[in-house]
Amino acid sequence: MVGSFANDADNHRLLHELMVHQIELEMQNEELLATKEQTSQALDRCTELFEFAPICYCTVNENSELSSINLLGANTFNMTSEKLMGKRLAAFVEYEFLSTFNYHLNSVFSAKQNTHCELRLNINSKQIWMQANFKLDKNQSKCFIALIDITKQKVAEEEIRLAATVYESLNEAVVVANNEGNIIAVNPSFIKLTGMSSEQIVGQSCNVLRSKFHNNAFYKNMWYSLQKTGRWQGEITNNRQNGERYMGWLTISTIYDADKNVSKRVGLLTDITEKKRATDLIEKQANFDSLTGLPNRRLFNSKLMQELLLSHRKERQFALFSIDLDQFKDINDSLGHHVGDQLLIETALRLQKCIRNVDTVSRLGGDEFTIIMSNLATIESTGILADRILQTLNAPFHLGDNLGYISASVGIAIYPDDGTNIETLIKNADQAMYAAKNDGRNCKRYFTLAMQDKIQKRLSLSHELRSAIENNEFWIAYQPIIDLNSGLIQKAESLLRWEHPELGNVPPMEFIPIAEESGLISNIGDWAFEQVTLQTQLWLQTFPQDFQISINMSPAQFRGERTTHKHWLKHLKKLNLNSKNVAIEITEGLLMDMSNQVMAQLDSFDTAGIEISLDDFGTGYSSLSYLKKFHIDYLKIDLSFVKNLEADSDNMALCEAIIVLAHKLGLKVIAEGIETTKQRDLLIAVGCDYGQGYLFSKPLSAVDFEALVRENLNEP
Repeated sequence: MVGSFANDADNHRLLHELMVHQIELEMQNEELLATKEQTSQALDRCTELFEFAPICYCTVNENSELSSINLLGANTFNMTSEKLMGKRLAAFVEYEFLSTFNYHLNSVFSAKQNTHCELRLNINSKQIWMQANFKLDKNQSKCFIALIDITKQKVAEEEIRLAATVYESLNEAVVVANNEGNIIAVNPSFIKLTGMSSEQIVGQSCNVLRSKFHNNAFYKNMWYSLQKTGRWQGEITNNRQNGERYMGWLTISTIYDADKNVSKRVGLLTDITEKKRATDLIEKQANFDSLTGLPNRRLFNSKLMQELLLSHRKERQFALFSIDLDQFKDINDSLGHHVGDQLLIETALRLQKCIRNVDTVSRLGGDEFTIIMSNLATIESTGILADRILQTLNAPFHLGDNLGYISASVGIAIYPDDGTNIETLIKNADQAMYAAKNDGRNCKRYFTLAMQDKIQKRLSLSHELRSAIENNEFWIAYQPIIDLNSGLIQKAESLLRWEHPELGNVPPMEFIPIAEESGLISNIGDWAFEQVTLQTQLWLQTFPQDFQISINMSPAQFRGERTTHKHWLKHLKKLNLNSKNVAIEITEGLLMDMSNQVMAQLDSFDTAGIEISLDDFGTGYSSLSYLKKFHIDYLKIDLSFVKNLEADSDNMALCEAIIVLAHKLGLKVIAEGIETTKQRDLLIAVGCDYGQGYLFSKPLSAVDFEALVRENLNEP
């Protein structure tokens, strides 16, 4: 019995232990299941992290063969991960980086150490910079590589390097200031331009760059523009460290931070010193008389227009004086042009002393001067000025060893009584001046309506021009053009002359403008062309076959009814005359007419083989720009440059520049107005091709010209 209870107790304990053990096993199983779930979840998270990582992850073996790659990596290589498996990563590495890649891959397997490098991949012809990090896996059988795209960083670094290179090598001076106005950087060109070292300038206030050539108002305007727009640009003048003056074009720009506060200001300064000097020289030549330094006709017209507009706006009067010197021609002819030039220079000085600061004295050419007397208080004040002019010009002129005596004829027109536009005022002032000459000279005359009779006489001259061709009153003079190297006459300029039966020789400057205004210039031009070509045909029977005669053409001949000049070309064919024996001489005023009509005619001459000569070159302001647009064969240097030609003078520099320019463009150069052997020799020295002027011969009749050519060519 006792034994039976004992067995029951043992069985009960054993059953209890089994139940406890079962419970423990179940608990352990639940833990294992939980751990397995956690592990699975962790693995899923790792897979997700691997697949969707923001950088490229992959694994390769020692041969760089891919065994895994994440989604970004597959997208980077533009292939699916399945297609990438087994491909060699090295195949995507550019050749120049392949050795680097192999070195680091081998190192990670051999040295068992992590490593990294920069590579450039080529994927579908697109270059991609990568930061490659190599790490060996635990089994040491594969290498885990993380590829980070650093292309943008590399591009930014290259841009920074490029900007630094540009900054250092830029021809323009650069200065950078912080938001407090202190200079923080300058480039080498700034140091070169200013002569200041970086040690002297960096850290200093921008005020150290203030120039004494600009007042406070200038800098206030600059600062106002910078504050309002963040930008300013303009011309500045300053001194270099050595005291030498320079001129620059300064552009200041503002750099703002993210909060739109001023971060830095950058100044870009271009040295325009030489450009300004060249521009000033051209501007001076274009606007000022080279002999006296007074404003020339171009600047006079501009100032007259300004005065007219100002007087109209302020409802006030001004006077225009037309001044012509009496007896000047006698001095010029008897004592020589050099003495005449001295007299003109002294005249200009005396006239300038007569006027107020607000008035303007100009030289229009020859012995013609003008004065614009601004803001008249009374009409009587014009008479006082005119009397002062007459008195000062009556005083003897000391011209070297000679004393010269001249007087002046002064004409006066008042705005608005005598004209409300430039043309009328100039015409009426000239009429008054001619009236003074007719009344005995050395006096002043105001414009009156009676002077309109002069206009009537002009109309009469226009009427008589109509019959001049029929009455054989025109004739052609010829002035030789010399080859400066050989001294031979190779060309000539034909010049129209009018021998009036009652008036005698009428100067071209008087009748040509009338012919242009009346429309007669086309008929006269046709007559001149026929006469010159007929004469050329005769001369070529004995003259060299390349002999050439130039014919002057007025701009009005290009704008008349018969503007094609096809009849000229037919006339040449009729005479069987080579077109190269004829040249057309035009002025640059015609070239400024960009109409299709003018361009077509010049093209037709060029196509026919007729050469074009550009007269009075250098007196206009825009000749250079038109040389590219039109086919020009010859440039004629204006006599105003040659007349005062001296070695190392501005005129010498301009003549040489014109010759070099012409030769570079394949053009020949003819210098007009050569009167001395010195002028000739200076022009020869700078390569001038041809010369024309009284040193060689004045304009001659056909008979006298033929004799001169025969003598020049040593013909009997």
